Amino acid sequence: MATKYIFITGGVVSSLGKGIVAASLGVLLKSKGMKVTIQKFDPYLNLDPGTMSPYQHGEVFVTEDGCETDLDLGHYERFIDLSLSRLNNVTSGMIFWEVLTKERRGDYLGNTVQIIPHVTNEIKGRIFKEDFDVVITEIGGTVGDIESQPFLEAIRQFQNERRADCAHVHLTLIPYLGHSGEFKTKPTQHSVKELRGLGIHPDVIVCRTMHALSFEIKQKIALFCDVPPECVISAQDADSIYEVPLMLEQERLDEVVVSRLGLPIRPSQLQEWKSFVDTIKKQDIPSVKIALVGKYTSLSDSYLSVVEALKHAAAANECQVAIHWVEAEKIEEEGAQKHLSDVVGILIPGGFGNRGIEGKILAAQYARENNIPYLGLCLGMHIAAIEFARHVLKLPEAHSTEFNGQTADPVIDILADQRHIKKKGGTMRLGAYPCHVRPNTLLHKAYGTSEISERHRHRYEFNNAYRKQFESHGMIISGTAPDDSLVEVIELKRNIFHLGCQYHPEFKSRPYKSHPLFKEFVRAARVKAFQIEEL
Repeated sequence: MATKYIFITGGVVSSLGKGIVAASLGVLLKSKGMKVTIQKFDPYLNLDPGTMSPYQHGEVFVTEDGCETDLDLGHYERFIDLSLSRLNNVTSGMIFWEVLTKERRGDYLGNTVQIIPHVTNEIKGRIFKEDFDVVITEIGGTVGDIESQPFLEAIRQFQNERRADCAHVHLTLIPYLGHSGEFKTKPTQHSVKELRGLGIHPDVIVCRTMHALSFEIKQKIALFCDVPPECVISAQDADSIYEVPLMLEQERLDEVVVSRLGLPIRPSQLQEWKSFVDTIKKQDIPSVKIALVGKYTSLSDSYLSVVEALKHAAAANECQVAIHWVEAEKIEEEGAQKHLSDVVGILIPGGFGNRGIEGKILAAQYARENNIPYLGLCLGMHIAAIEFARHVLKLPEAHSTEFNGQTADPVIDILADQRHIKKKGGTMRLGAYPCHVRPNTLLHKAYGTSEISERHRHRYEFNNAYRKQFESHGMIISGTAPDDSLVEVIELKRNIFHLGCQYHPEFKSRPYKSHPLFKEFVRAARVKAFQIEEL
């Protein structure tokens, strides 16, 4: 069977959830036994989002091969349970960089370099051509954006080359006017008209809406947008993104796509997915309150994978997690007691920059001294090490050279091969690296194996000059690089759960395959919660 291609575009407004629709469709097709992958084509000119502020684009997701990508790739991986690569994230910056590189090499043989055909050919060349039954490609932005036009032109050309193998899914907004109780279809009509004006006729229209659409509304949209009524799909607001695949299955999106592309007709196998959704929707299970202490807490997308990993761990532990968002600077101003006294778990995620560092150190100290389960991710591990050095090793000036290059005790220091790097983008230690696990530790209990592989994104490491001091005072080095040259994980044996890891385990958590560290962390928080209730 020839590879089939599904292109997902959006209109009316941004942030409607194209990534979730793409990921959900991937779930449905994979559940029918098809081999599926998903790509994101982003129109911004950055080579990747690695240098963007989280306020601009949410978290930066990191693939196994070390590519810094859009957060939608995190949704793709979590939903279809497939590790993606740099080939799955394409930006305008990457496209123009490659085109100009070829021009400088003389690859175009003296021709004038233009958007058509050179840029569009480069885009088409980035679409997966083999090894998958279905390739789903999400086009970032909305129809009408100047930045998106080369991508839309490229998929228009691609569909003409392989029309029978292509389907277009267009996501739009159907506003609901509460005062009159009416759905308004005109924005969708205009969006589809704009898309058709570019030479792309949507096969399926997915309508984001507050309430379910009646058959009459679907008929109206079908009439004015020239699609069959069954190809108008209602995507109603959901309490959880994990409900979306099941809602779209009820709307028969998978059946419509299978029919359009001539894919094999097979029953869906969604038992595990449905079981997970049933678990997270339970109302009669205990809840544990966990503080997420960070710098960008006003925008939850900044820590999207962490939040989702906590949800997965909660389901695995048959409980709910109530995230208590804590701005690190507030702890600096008002103390840890005020913000953390009623939590049963403290998590400090990765991050960069000096703002809020002292507040995070106070949070780690509060967790250690009060035996509150603590999980530190990347920067969170550095924080745990600095706090331990200051208050247990009695090194009051201990710090990271990232924040204080003149510190007398640099317990966290820059990697040797990073010292002379000036460029910021794509130059950190990125992607999957192996880690040796020490037996009889929390780390080993969580993973149940002596060798693991996890994804990294950092420039600074634990300073080996302090290893003996840390270990002699009770801090266990439970994970190291296979050659023992780098410290990957530290933990305190005397606490219920106090662990910091140099890597980002959140990137590998899945809905019904909770990451071992998050699973153990939430389990410890639940134990702590029950102890508090019993007192």
